[in-house]
Amino acid sequence: MTTEGVETTAAGPPGEAGRTGKRTGKRTGKRTGKRTGKRGVLGRVSWGLADQAVTSMINFAVGIYVARELGVHAFGVFSLAWLTYGVVLNVSRGLATDPLMVRFSGVPDALWRAAAARSSGTALAVGSTLGTLCLLVGLGLGGDVGTAFACLGVALPALLLQDSRRFAFFAAGTGRKAFANDLVQGVALVPAMVVAARVGTVAAFVLAWGAAAAAAAGYGFLQSGIRPRLTQARGWLREQRDLGSRYLVENVSLSGASQLRAYGLGAIAGVGAVGAVRGAELLLGPFLALLMGLSLVTVAEAARVLRQTPERLGRFCLQLGGGQAAAALLWGAALLLMPDRLGELVLGDVWHSASRLIVPATLGVAGAGLGSGAAAGLRALAAARRSLRCQLFASACYLGGGLGGAALAGTVGSAWGVASATACGSALWWLQLRAALREHHRNPVPEVRTT
Repeated sequence: MTTEGVETTAAGPPGEAGRTGKRTGKRTGKRTGKRTGKRGVLGRVSWGLADQAVTSMINFAVGIYVARELGVHAFGVFSLAWLTYGVVLNVSRGLATDPLMVRFSGVPDALWRAAAARSSGTALAVGSTLGTLCLLVGLGLGGDVGTAFACLGVALPALLLQDSRRFAFFAAGTGRKAFANDLVQGVALVPAMVVAARVGTVAAFVLAWGAAAAAAAGYGFLQSGIRPRLTQARGWLREQRDLGSRYLVENVSLSGASQLRAYGLGAIAGVGAVGAVRGAELLLGPFLALLMGLSLVTVAEAARVLRQTPERLGRFCLQLGGGQAAAALLWGAALLLMPDRLGELVLGDVWHSASRLIVPATLGVAGAGLGSGAAAGLRALAAARRSLRCQLFASACYLGGGLGGAALAGTVGSAWGVASATACGSALWWLQLRAALREHHRNPVPEVRTT
């Protein structure tokens, strides 16, 4: 008969053999635990990357389809609506889902379900409130831009609710459900976009986009059985105000700077310039979408690293940011080799103006990717004050570089100004993470969760 887990030896007294067996058991347990932990991290990150790949393809397909169907001017109008959605999305994430990711990642199921219901209710409340405002502004503006904004107001509740479902699934460590949810949205987009193309207006495409999000949000309820608790939104905001208020300012400062840059670029160089910048962004779409939804995976994963092996957090963030920067540079290099015929096939008339922006746009995305690794670490540490400081600085640089470059050299100057600003912002993110890690090692503070 064999005995599992016992090491036998021919030499040494019984006591020494017992101690040897215990040490061996501990080492084996540690190695097994490390392997299991790495597999768990790899699995969660893999689902996150798969989900982001689906999201990237959806965003890329929508942008390409609209650019080809509507032309440069109408695509510029659609881009303004898209950027406005980005601002509202970041409001929702700052108030509703970012605190969920920081405080309720890897917690017991009952606690997660209660938090997810209140978080999604808050996202729905933000979408309904700002959607109504957007609708009224659109009706007041009139014209193509006003109509697009009014339709965006109708679509916002569904768009934000679907996004909150994705965050909740990643907080629970079930990224496969977020992946399935985005697949449903992608499938629903196909007939919706076909109908919108027959109508042939920006408003039709915005409504088709919202309809697909509504289908995915409904499927999210079937996946989780969690209803959004709209009536508990105020309580969630009150309980999470220490993080939510700072994350709100942090998120909105970035998306707001992007929006102001788009408006300013349109005023300085024309709406066509906005379409050219958006076209360059579409060419780098997989990485931009990854950065927009970065906290779906990385903040939750960084929080787990902090709880289990805090000394590895800095290395984890460096690998994360460096990997994204390298991937963006490789993608940009591939774009530079793209023949004009293929570029025209993808973007139509937008290609000629967008292709001149590939180099600065690539460098800007690489810098943002590098900085996002440090940003994930600061959020995991709940260092909201430091991350707010970084984001305000980065946003000011982004806006100043984008508009200053536009005033000096038009669309190309704006792109180079943004690339330079992103490099400066990334440097500050890493300096602040280094300081926060030193502070944490000197004085580790136990995490406090709000129930």
